[in-house]
Formats: sequence, C-alpha cells, structure tokens
Amino acid sequence: MDKKIIASIDAENESRETVLELVADYDDSGVDMLYIYNYSKSEKERDEFISTLRLVRDRSDLPFMAGVYVDRLEDVKKAYYSGACKVVIDMDKISDQELLAQAVTKIGKENVWACVNFGCDYKEETIHEIGQTCLKYIATGIYGIMAKHIQITPKIMKYLNGNYCPVIIRDALERNSITSLMDLPNVEAIATSFYAGKNVFGVKKSLKEQGYPVYMLETSMKFADMKKNDQGLVPVVVQDYKTNEVLMLAYMNEEAYERTVETGRMTYWSRSRNELWIKGDTSGHYQYVKSISIDCDSDTLLAKVKQIGAACHTGNYSCFYTDIFKTDFENDDISAVFDKVFGVIMDRKKNPKEGSYTNYLFDKGIDKILKKCGEEATEIVIAAKNPDHEELRYEIADFMYHVMVLMAETGLTWTDISRELASRE
Repeated sequence: MDKKIIASIDAENESRETVLELVADYDDSGVDMLYIYNYSKSEKERDEFISTLRLVRDRSDLPFMAGVYVDRLEDVKKAYYSGACKVVIDMDKISDQELLAQAVTKIGKENVWACVNFGCDYKEETIHEIGQTCLKYIATGIYGIMAKHIQITPKIMKYLNGNYCPVIIRDALERNSITSLMDLPNVEAIATSFYAGKNVFGVKKSLKEQGYPVYMLETSMKFADMKKNDQGLVPVVVQDYKTNEVLMLAYMNEEAYERTVETGRMTYWSRSRNELWIKGDTSGHYQYVKSISIDCDSDTLLAKVKQIGAACHTGNYSCFYTDIFKTDFENDDISAVFDKVFGVIMDRKKNPKEGSYTNYLFDKGIDKILKKCGEEATEIVIAAKNPDHEELRYEIADFMYHVMVLMAETGLTWTDISRELASRE
C-alpha cells in the first residue's frame, strides 16, 4: 500500500486567513491530503471552524480530514457535510464515547477516525492500557487511529504490530524522522506541518528512491514509447481542468515530460530558446498538472491543468483569443448553459433591471422564491403523468430556473452543488 503525506493545519491557533493561505500553498505542493483541526469547545469557534472548512472545500482540490470537538452527533454531521472526507475525533476531548458508534452509523465507518494521545511514560502497562482503549474504540466501528505524541520504542512497535486497523501518525518531525515513522507497522500516512512551504514532490521522490512505497503521480507510458516529431518532441495541447477551455500548445522532450511527472508542474521544451522551461517561472503563472492523456496515434499529449493567472504571454487567459472565422451556433453543453443562465441571474441580482421577472423574485424575497420552487415541482409531477413529454421538458427547465434563483438568493453556486454530488459518488 502506498503511504501518504498529509499536511496538518492547526486551525485552533491560527487565523482563518492563515489557514486559507496554508491550504493554498499546500494545494499544489504534492501533499495527498489535508488534516485541519480545531478542538475548541467554544460554540462560536466551532461554527467559525465549520465556515472555514466550507471555504477550504470551495478553494482547494485536496481532500481534507476535519478534527472537531464532539459533544453531540450534530458536530460530526456538520464537519462531514462541510466537505470533509473523514472526521477525526480527539478521544481526550470527547464528552460521550457512545457518540463514536452513532457517528459510524451516520456517516460510515471509513469516515470516522479516533485521535489517540500516545504521550505517556511508555511503561509496559501504560502502553497496554492505551492499546486496550484503542481496541475499545475500534469495537465501536471506527476505521482507524490517528496517533499523536508518539515516541518509537519496542513497546510501541509491539503495540502497532498487534493492531490491525489503519494508523496515521501525527508528528511535527522534530524528534522523529519521516522514514522512521513510515517503517512502523500499519502506518498508512504521516500527518505533519513540517512541509509547509516545501516541495513535497521532491520529498516523495527521495522516499521512493529509498524504497518507500509513497503515493506519487505515476505515468503508465514512457516517453520513449511515444511518437516524436523530427526534433524528438511531442506536442502538448493544454486545457483548463475545470472548464476544458484550450489554453495553449507547447512541446515536450523526454526531460520535460519526466520533470512534469516528478514535480506536478507543467514543464516544456522551448524550440526558440532551445532550453527547458517551467511554465510560470518568470510570470508566476504556473500550470499544475491534473491529468495527461495521449491520442490514438501516440503522437500528441492532452494535459488538463490548474492554471494560475493567464496562460498567454499577452495577459489573456487562453492563447486562443482571436477568432478568424466563426459561424452562429448554439452551445447546448449542459454545464455551459447552466453557467450562462446562472450568470444572467447573478447579474440581475447585482444590477437590477426594470421589468425583470428575476428581479421581481429577488424583491419579493426568499418566501416568494420558495413558493415558486414548490409550485414548479408540483407542475413537474403533473406533467410527468402526460405521455407527451414536451410539457415535462418545459416544466423541468422552469423548475431549474427557479432553483438557480434560490441558489443566487442563498449564496450557493454550481461549484457547491457539483462538489456535493461528486462527494456522493
């Protein structure tokens, strides 16, 4: 099993702004996941933390574990529904351990972890007591143990050898090395703040070379197996990974291809300068690779990237901003249509237009919008009983429009909805 590196972020002692800055730095650094925690008992701080987690969900592509104080099932639900892939419950701070079983039932066994403090005197009986406590937690149905304040001793090794649930070690890497922790049995990840501001891709490469099975961006095809042009290069079509907008065309040689896979940053070969170049090194407009595909003839690559800033040296987001020939056509791509309609609705909200039905709904407020959503839902039910589905098509479109007005009124976006649906796959 490939071991992972998790970025640990203390949201209890850092401001929201600092947390979000750290998340942004980690997003493309090569870490596999985030562990964001705030175990404060304060109701206000807990609510603020959930709001922070929602912002993390909206701004980052990385999955994240949430460590929260739990004294009711609602705390677990709020953390999980904020976008967390797993909820970590600190066993030193839980008010009722029966909540563990309830949490497992509510959000699923694989999504509940127990954080256990191993900071003890390391006597045989103490380790045994901690081990028995962990077994009790596991019996409630939780998936794994996050162990903190661990010191590697024969007794700890003995415990971990006898523990058959997955383990994540939370460690600052000040006293222990990452390799010594990865050597421990059943450890599937290291959660640490040590790599803040560092290139984790390089760390992983070093670990891989030492024989550690770390999770890395892997390629299923060697550059040597691709068809090159007469200069030994392969063209790369670059797209925005979210919108699929074509951004640019560049070329790779073998070194550029290998560097891209190793670092996660798009690296090309400049034909004019006859040298390797990392996109963004001079402008700051880096491209972080999300996927690379190859065409049926194995002679052209398609890279989907997260583009920072503009892809074009002119300052335009895409290099393909000049139309030289264009016919009228209707774009019926569902995401494009939803984005366009929602964009019009948001524009009406910001810039009211006299006589606009959308502005009429906004002026009447949430109750009117909800009433219309209910009416349109009823119209769908009635239309669905009609064998002619033309009316049903119209009613569904009408309902979707009113739902988008509701989304605009309550501050939701299509990104919020798509992320929620994606999390249920």
